[in-house]
Amino acid sequence: MAPPPASILKALAEIPSSTLLDVLDGKGYTNVQMRGVRSLVPGQKLVGRAVTMRFVPSRPDLRARVIGGTESAEYRAMELCGPGDVLVMDAMRMGWPSSAGDIKLWRLKQRGAAGVVTDGGLRDLATLKTYGIGLFAARETNATMPSHMLPWDTQAAVQCGGVLVMPGDYITADDGGCVVVPGQLIEEAIAKAREYDALEAAVKARLAGEDVSPGKYYPFNDAARGLLR
Repeated sequence: MAPPPASILKALAEIPSSTLLDVLDGKGYTNVQMRGVRSLVPGQKLVGRAVTMRFVPSRPDLRARVIGGTESAEYRAMELCGPGDVLVMDAMRMGWPSSAGDIKLWRLKQRGAAGVVTDGGLRDLATLKTYGIGLFAARETNATMPSHMLPWDTQAAVQCGGVLVMPGDYITADDGGCVVVPGQLIEEAIAKAREYDALEAAVKARLAGEDVSPGKYYPFNDAARGLLR
């Protein structure tokens, strides 16, 4: 796949995830922040285009068919990842089994991907921290994957942390959480987020000068918007 536009990645890296969350909420997208998915490395920022894969509950008759080999869904998904891509792994919100660990995510590092997001766990965190990729998951865990879930599908609509993620959506994540921006809205969301940040700065400056309650301007009203005219 062609890499995502550098201009979009740069903008996402500069805009707080919370601002994009507010912008999307204003457009009626109220379920775009993953629940139970957190940064495993405090202070990291992860942005990129979603490459998706999903797990299904484990069953003995499927295990031999889908575990191992280059055609396994997890490895096919990793091979689709490149610079600017984020591997989003739907682990059915089963936070205790590992979605991936040292050897598997070494390949993601080799591919130059931005990072991984999963509502499952990640193993070998001490080693993964040295890879320089974003690590967002339910928790660190030692539990292995095949006894609990099996890799099944790649580049399909998935859920992660209770949020729909489509291939080509964008991820912006930090210590405050992991937000999904629908791919078709990305440019509009970035433009509105920049406007939102400018409005917030103007309101704070006016509040400092007037010494009044934030309620005069916030939530943003016509008086607040008038400050940018």
